[in-house]
Amino acid sequence: MKRVLLGAAVPAMLAAGILLTVARASGPARLNNDPNVLWSIVHDRCVPNQVGENTPAPCAAVDTDRGYAVLKDRRGLAQYLVIATDRVTGIEDPSILSPAAPDYFGAAWHQVDRSLARLGHTMPRETMALAINSQYGRSQNQLHIHIDCLAPNIRVALHWARPQIGHGWTRLVLNDHTYRATRIDGNSLDGAYPFRRLAASLADPAREMGEHTLVVVGTVWPGGRPGFILLDDMVKPLSGDRAEGEELQDHACRIGHFEPGRAIQEQPYQQAMLPD
Repeated sequence: MKRVLLGAAVPAMLAAGILLTVARASGPARLNNDPNVLWSIVHDRCVPNQVGENTPAPCAAVDTDRGYAVLKDRRGLAQYLVIATDRVTGIEDPSILSPAAPDYFGAAWHQVDRSLARLGHTMPRETMALAINSQYGRSQNQLHIHIDCLAPNIRVALHWARPQIGHGWTRLVLNDHTYRATRIDGNSLDGAYPFRRLAASLADPAREMGEHTLVVVGTVWPGGRPGFILLDDMVKPLSGDRAEGEELQDHACRIGHFEPGRAIQEQPYQQAMLPD
């Protein structure tokens, strides 16, 4: 795909019109085109079942204290979703920047073991990714983070890019889309708050957040320290880039064939599937 960057001179009204057109013309058509399916499943079924019967079905887990539920997506062998239990529309929702907001990304990384259990073996942290799509690159209007395998070509690209990624933002071209990358140190994402890191880099977060997608990939930095690569892309209407970071994941999890680890004999998690 030819890359065309949207310059600052494009009038805001024109850009907004193109954004709407792109979203309507090429937006993902999933879950019967009902943008409230995830909210209905979590709000009407998972949370009441957890509170009333101590079972999260059809979700795999519900933590109302921490504000999220975990649901097995019907697409892919290993894909799970971490979904807000409060009414939060997505990355553009101002509540995610509140000091009291749940640590959604921190919670999502703790669910990676569920995906690995579905695969039946461990894999290096560099093979797993979390992604939230932009307002224009999603099908559901309830905040959800995709947990799944990283696409093999992205795994290779990020491995070689590690020495150039620091605590500032570095440009990377992945899948013909221009992302920004920054470094996060630590074995877990607890307290890293990627949403806040993105907001701090924007001139007007209240207006701009919805045009961005975030992807977090586990890594081991040169020297052996564990950490994460945080990737950000933004909507570029003229090139058709809807900022859908999920594109860097592989729901077929082909990387699992090349990087198997220790066998997982048991799958301790309830395998709740998203209903058709």
